[in-house]
Amino acid sequence: MSGVPSFREFGDGSATVWTWSTETDKACEDLIFNHLKLHFPDHKVNPFSFQITAQCICLRFIGEETTAACGVTELTDEPTWIVDPLDGTTNFVHGYPFVCVSIGLTIGKVPTVGVVYNPIMNELFTGIHGQGAFLNGNPIKVSSQSELVKSLLSTEVGTKRDKLTVDATTNRIKSLLFKVRSLRMSGSCALNLCGIACGRLDVFYELGFGGPWDVAGGAVIVKEAGGVLFDPSGKEFDISAQRIAASNPLLKDAFIEALQESE
Repeated sequence: MSGVPSFREFGDGSATVWTWSTETDKACEDLIFNHLKLHFPDHKVNPFSFQITAQCICLRFIGEETTAACGVTELTDEPTWIVDPLDGTTNFVHGYPFVCVSIGLTIGKVPTVGVVYNPIMNELFTGIHGQGAFLNGNPIKVSSQSELVKSLLSTEVGTKRDKLTVDATTNRIKSLLFKVRSLRMSGSCALNLCGIACGRLDVFYELGFGGPWDVAGGAVIVKEAGGVLFDPSGKEFDISAQRIAASNPLLKDAFIEALQESE
């Protein structure tokens, strides 16, 4: 796929590469949108809302780069493609190979189709509601770990660096470290979800991520792999809330309790 990053630009933290990666974000997003629209040739495109209509069908597009430019983030019940063209931009610039393209389709605000591709490691995660989850075409499932103290936790610290946020984040992590085996931070929300789906990770949470594009692709992959999604408070997962937790079903209750105690 043209515009997908490669190892050639890895590890160069110069302003040129930062600019290049931003341009690549937008180029990838445009490429993905154009391919999606190509498969619906009779649809009419409204470039301002990125809404495509044909007869009684309405397909909407939400992308991280498009949203950043125009501020369109509303998620409706209509079938909506949600795209993050390069999740893990900082990883890419620093040569850390946890980067991916994430594509999700929501219907009725529910993730229904998910595709997450890491071009550096050549790993393609896919999931369709009712049809299972796969890694490079092979079926995957969540871990069978039943003890939180033996589980591998993943989270992210986010980009906010005000004292209140940093203190809350570090205190939460400090509390959880006494209740799990170890902690990982990959720098990619989508790949963290895929890690849950294929059993590499046992529990994951993140608060304050960028938007639905960070989770739309991975969410359905987790569920189709037998995992569960929920709000860190224990409430139902809301794709628009910028809060997510995921685990296998055996760890859910203990993980929610640990998260609540960490607040």
